[in-house]
Amino acid sequence: MNGLPQSKHYNLTHYQQRYNWDCGLSCILMILSSTQRDQLLNNFEAICREEGFGSSTWTIDLCYLLLRYQVRHEYFTQTLGIDPNYTQHTYYSKIIDKDEKRVTRKFKDAKAHGLRVEQRTVDMEVILRHLARHGPVILLTNASLLTCEICKRNVLEKFGYAGHYVVLSGYDMTSQKVFYHNPEVHDGHICQCLTESMDVARRAYGTDEDIIFIYDQQQSAAASGCQ
Repeated sequence: MNGLPQSKHYNLTHYQQRYNWDCGLSCILMILSSTQRDQLLNNFEAICREEGFGSSTWTIDLCYLLLRYQVRHEYFTQTLGIDPNYTQHTYYSKIIDKDEKRVTRKFKDAKAHGLRVEQRTVDMEVILRHLARHGPVILLTNASLLTCEICKRNVLEKFGYAGHYVVLSGYDMTSQKVFYHNPEVHDGHICQCLTESMDVARRAYGTDEDIIFIYDQQQSAAASGCQ
């Protein structure tokens, strides 16, 4: 694409999720500064209670957590709230009853809190332009469709829909690949796959094509790229 660096990479501190539900929080930890990360980890249970999500997070929860730490971001999604069809979705049916009131309220109050939440989808070109110019990207994916070329397998090894957050940390135009941190990875290596493959995983039914664009001066300053 014209005007973009041939490659870009953000140096993030990898964090492996500790439970089967905290991949989104682990992505947030990779975005935060070291001081903020320590504060969240040292007060993990209390913050989870204060934010109200217990042991299941939706993307809007992650946005409120980013707001808590004053990380500038914007959130795009197909659905402002919860898709009513998800009550019939095996993955979501078990958690919607306990999460619906919280999620609906947070969407309703987002603007009053200064959060930018917009009902729209974006294509991969927009994502790459953001990576090139502004910062990392948090994506909700179907992990069953996400295969790292280094891991050579689906890290979660699940079938059907498995909602899973990852952080895009860079790209390379020549190889047409994107680089990302997967919270399931234990050794901290940076995963990679073809841009087209990531696009399939993030657009899968169940993701609402949820995406959080991070605008962080510290991360931007740490970025490296070449024309």
